Amino acid sequence: MSSPTSSFPGAGALRETGRLFALGLDVTRSTIKRPFQLREFIQQSWFIVSVTILPTALVSIPFGAVIALQLGSLTRQIGAQSFTGAASVLAIIQQASPIVTALLIAGAGGSAICADLGSRTIREEIDAMEVLGVSPIQRLVVPRVLAAMLISVLLNGMVSVVGVMGGYFFNVILQDGTPGAYLASFSALAQLPDLWISEIKALIFGFIAGIVAAYRGLNPSGGPKGVGDAVNQAVVITFLLLFFVNTVLSAIYLQVIPAKGS
Repeated sequence: MSSPTSSFPGAGALRETGRLFALGLDVTRSTIKRPFQLREFIQQSWFIVSVTILPTALVSIPFGAVIALQLGSLTRQIGAQSFTGAASVLAIIQQASPIVTALLIAGAGGSAICADLGSRTIREEIDAMEVLGVSPIQRLVVPRVLAAMLISVLLNGMVSVVGVMGGYFFNVILQDGTPGAYLASFSALAQLPDLWISEIKALIFGFIAGIVAAYRGLNPSGGPKGVGDAVNQAVVITFLLLFFVNTVLSAIYLQVIPAKGS
């Protein structure tokens, strides 16, 4: 006879959510423990960069172009062409840049982390480490999560620059915008906290992507097929969490930080 807890429709989801949060707390606590796996951290950072930097750069160009073209058309219709630069740059920095970075980190770097840990789990390497008294969280998970956070912040800066340059090019060249007005409106309405919230989002998104990938990798359903399913689940779960957290952070930022000139 099943217990009331196990018969509850959402019990499985709540249990998985609790384990995910528990892993996040374990990783946070293990971050300050010594010895720190510096070599593993550097290797994982380089690996994540190698699989994400080119796709991220290529994706950021059309993102900036689409935003600039759409806002340029809209501002022309309402007679506010002088604000095209501020609107497009703020949209790229605050929203598009961290989202693009997070999607590539989760899709490329996170899937690789999940597959690596999943293969180690089904080969019973994780169990062997625990038997030997080596913490797999501190030895394997912490360097990967920190690497995902670091590369997310760095890639976010690159996406911001590339996206803004792409938006400037498409607005000035294709829509006959004025370079001076584009830059002047940006400097008039943008402020430093806009960049800070972008980097904070990227840092949090990198943490979420690393934690979800590590959790699914450490808990595959069994066998090579289970590892493949875990990778797919990790990417989907990360995407859902990213968009939810982005909405919450954006709402808090817009309420806490007043707009420039207000």
